[in-house]
Amino acid sequence: MKKEEAEHLLDHWIEHNISHSGSFRKWATQVRDVSERSSKEIEEAADIMDKCTEQLKKAKDDLH
Repeated sequence: MKKEEAEHLLDHWIEHNISHSGSFRKWATQVRDVSERSSKEIEEAADIMDKCTEQLKKAKDDLH
């Protein structure tokens, strides 16, 4: 794999994760009406996604 390909893949994953994290947070507020506990679990999933995104950003930085 070429460096540019790896960078493109990481960019895609980063953007994908950011999108999902935002979506999780949006839906967590909707789920809160049904279950506070489920809403918190979804918010935690968003936090975990953000941590994954940070790791992917580090991996991208390490390409340089």
